[in-house]
Amino acid sequence: MNTVTVRANMAESESLETITEHERILQEIESTDTACVGPTLRSVYDDQPNAHKKFMEKLDARIRNHDREIEKMCNFHHQGFVDAITELLKVRADAEKLMGQVSDTNRRLQDAGREVTAQTEEVIRCRIQQRNMATTVERLQLCIPVLEMYSKLKEQLELKRYYSALKTMEQLENTYIPRVSQYRFCQIMAEMLPKLREEIKEISMSDLKDFLESIRKHSDKIGETAMRQAQQHRTFNSEVQKQVTLSCAKPMYGRTPLHHNGLSAEAADEEEMDEEVLTAQDLVDFSPVYRCLHIYTVLGDRETFENYYRKQRKKQARLVLQPQSNMHETVEGYRKYFNQIVGFFVVEDHILHATQGLVTRAFTDELWNMALSKIIAVLRTHSSYCEDPDLVLELKNLIVIFADTLQGYGFPVNRLFDLLFEVRDQYNETLLKKWALVFRDIFEQDNYSPIPVENEEEYKAVVSRFPFHDAEIEKQQFPKKLPMSQSVPQIYSQVKEFIYASLKFSESLHRSSTEIDDMLRKSTNLLLTRTLSSCLQNLIKKPHIGLTELVQIIINTTHLEYACKYLEDFITNITNVSPETVHTTRLYGLSTFKDARHAAEGEIYTKLNQKIDEFIQLADYEWGMAESDGRASGYLMDLINFLRSTFQVFTHLPGKVAQTACMSACKHLSTSLMQMLLDTELKQISMGAIEQFNLDVIQCELFASSEPVPGFQGDTLQLAFIDLRQLLDLFMVWDWSTYLADYGQPTSKYLRVNPSTALALLEKMKDTSKKNNIFTQFRKNDRDKQKLIETVVKQLRSLVNGMSQHS
Repeated sequence: MNTVTVRANMAESESLETITEHERILQEIESTDTACVGPTLRSVYDDQPNAHKKFMEKLDARIRNHDREIEKMCNFHHQGFVDAITELLKVRADAEKLMGQVSDTNRRLQDAGREVTAQTEEVIRCRIQQRNMATTVERLQLCIPVLEMYSKLKEQLELKRYYSALKTMEQLENTYIPRVSQYRFCQIMAEMLPKLREEIKEISMSDLKDFLESIRKHSDKIGETAMRQAQQHRTFNSEVQKQVTLSCAKPMYGRTPLHHNGLSAEAADEEEMDEEVLTAQDLVDFSPVYRCLHIYTVLGDRETFENYYRKQRKKQARLVLQPQSNMHETVEGYRKYFNQIVGFFVVEDHILHATQGLVTRAFTDELWNMALSKIIAVLRTHSSYCEDPDLVLELKNLIVIFADTLQGYGFPVNRLFDLLFEVRDQYNETLLKKWALVFRDIFEQDNYSPIPVENEEEYKAVVSRFPFHDAEIEKQQFPKKLPMSQSVPQIYSQVKEFIYASLKFSESLHRSSTEIDDMLRKSTNLLLTRTLSSCLQNLIKKPHIGLTELVQIIINTTHLEYACKYLEDFITNITNVSPETVHTTRLYGLSTFKDARHAAEGEIYTKLNQKIDEFIQLADYEWGMAESDGRASGYLMDLINFLRSTFQVFTHLPGKVAQTACMSACKHLSTSLMQMLLDTELKQISMGAIEQFNLDVIQCELFASSEPVPGFQGDTLQLAFIDLRQLLDLFMVWDWSTYLADYGQPTSKYLRVNPSTALALLEKMKDTSKKNNIFTQFRKNDRDKQKLIETVVKQLRSLVNGMSQHS
């Protein structure tokens, strides 16, 4: 029973819990949104078995409870509802009546408002149009400046005002187009602007190329103008300097009439001409360069333009510096070459000062240094081809003007003046060649005879050309003869002309008087020591120059040597440099003429010997003759007569020259005669031939003793034949015993007879004796003589052998 009670209590307890849980679920269902009741209902089925039945029962009970409440409420409000329906039915009739009135009013209102509506719509449409028009005007007011600027841009492009066009483009891009960028035409316009910029760049670059081509063509004219201007300026300054010198040197009443500023009329004319000279700006339009530079600057591409311009100008510089192959043939070739270079650098100098940084001083200096090296190399090469001194002188003047012109534009030209010293050497070389021809012509046309003067006028004419003074000749009556030939005053005058020609090159070189004096003296020394000396040497060696001409040449060189001091005075008067100056160069004419005189003297000796040889070749001795003819040979007498007449011509020569010539001739004659006796081809000589030969030698001794040239002491000239005389005496006297006994003694009578010479001649006589041996063997005297000869020959051979062993 207790168990049942417990179970009953437990069942009751469980029932109460179930009821409480169902109550909670119902409250959730009532208070929760229907979309969320799923989990709640699912919990009903999750509880104890058959719990849902209990829940359904509980739910039905709750529904019935709510139905009773609804019914109570409906019963409570039913009377009010009935009353409200009754009132509503009463209002229905009034509402229908009111509806009819409203419909009628609406109809009449619709009829009346239809016209108003139409007018209102028209007003609205007009208002919209007005608003659109205002908007359009506003937009057009924004677009019109853009279009005007674009039109202005097109006009500027047509007028080639590219810099202004670029400024207009900049305004369009930065100011005007952004205001109306939403419109398509602005977009098209914005797309066109870069293309227009490129087009402007191309056009401006094309203009620049045309400009570069133009200045290349006009460089010659620009350079010619600039060099003419520099030359006129230099002439003007020179004229001013002359006027200043004259005004200082002359008294007031002796001055040259002056124009304004103290200048002569010629200088004033030069000044006016200088003012009329065109400048580079007058000859060339530089606007393309400025325009192109501004354009590229605006476009932000200035560096590209600068690099292009400099590159092109470098190329043009190389073309300008390339000379023509035949430039050295005429001065016009050099002038055109210099004009082009000057024109090039005048343009560069203008660009340097007229633009900001297009070219720099460093760039122009680089160009000039490159050009200067090329110019110097070209001038060195081409000037070496010049053989005309006048052309070299004109080249020098062109170089000076060229240097002065570029120096005026700030370019350093010291190397050009250094080059002029090399050109001066070339000029001197051409002068020396020219004067060599002049001297040669003078020598060829000279008659090598003393100058005849018929009267005082002719005498003064010669003396005015050559410094000649001789008191004895001046005392002589006319007509008379001057000792030198016509070539002497001509040579002297030509040396002075050479000095003048050499002086011309020294002008305008900006050198001191001392340097100019030194140049003149050095060049004159070259003329004397090299050119004139060579011409004299060649003249002396010419085969047609005879002894008379050689004598006159010696006389001429003596007078030219005397005139050298007057040439020094002549140079001093030109340069105003005292000859006592420490560094003054002396003229070497003395040595030149002395050398020429010595050469002429040597040639006299040579020609005399040659003439003697010619006479000797005419000798025709009969070496086997039994006895002599009793008189000297004809050829020898002719030779002696020739020598007498020749030595008479030597009276005008210095004494030593004549004496030396005479002694040389006698020695050569003696040597030739000795060689004739000892000739190896001569095998036999008879005593008769010896006697004939002795007669000829006697004539030679008589000639020597007759003193053909004064000044010899005693028998000095006869000693030339002493070797022959002793040899012939030995054979004529047949004094072999004395010769052999006294041989080697200083007091020997035959001291000058060499044993080998005696042996050679004796061998020839021995051969003659053998040839006649058939007849001589029957004559006792001849046999004895033959034995004697053989004995002497043996003794002579022993002497010769002894001499060879001793040596």
